[in-house]
Amino acid sequence: MTDEDPVAAKRAWRRQLLAARRARTPEAVTAAGPVLARRVLALPECRNATCVACYVALSGEPPTEPLLAALIERGTRILLPRQGASALDFVDWDGGPLGPGGHGTQAPVYGPVRPLADARLVVTPALAVDALGVRLGRGGGGYDRALAHAAVGALVVALLWDGELVTRLPVEPHDRAVAAVISPARTLRLPQQP
Repeated sequence: MTDEDPVAAKRAWRRQLLAARRARTPEAVTAAGPVLARRVLALPECRNATCVACYVALSGEPPTEPLLAALIERGTRILLPRQGASALDFVDWDGGPLGPGGHGTQAPVYGPVRPLADARLVVTPALAVDALGVRLGRGGGGYDRALAHAAVGALVVALLWDGELVTRLPVEPHDRAVAAVISPARTLRLPQQP
């Protein structure tokens, strides 16, 4: 796939990646959760973080429930996204009830909105990431806009399935890169762009 028309190329990538995700068995998805949690928890940035931004995984996404449970057990402050009037808001979450968060997501029912810059580690969803850290999301742009407000020096990590780290993705000016990817098989730091 080329990036001559990045919008069309991204649509093609999304179709391919979402089809592969739908083909995963529920057992494979469930089994990956503890592995991904251990990988995230092993990051020095996670061990030292008093606040981590994460999300509740959608069906077919690399699961985040074991990670969220481990962060709560550690006493780490967690920020979860909830669709606000025009952007993603990040809300303090203490393990309380979740409800509709916009775009099919689950989000805290209550909790104060906090700046994403509070988090020293930001765990983001992605359909794929390339070797330069270009992240392909679902197409709404919400995370790209939100990541513009991450703290300088915060580690931004995308959770992926094995095979979703690709050589090159189409990129547009608004796209925000990630600094690392975690899949069931590996943790990989990516080169930082100027």
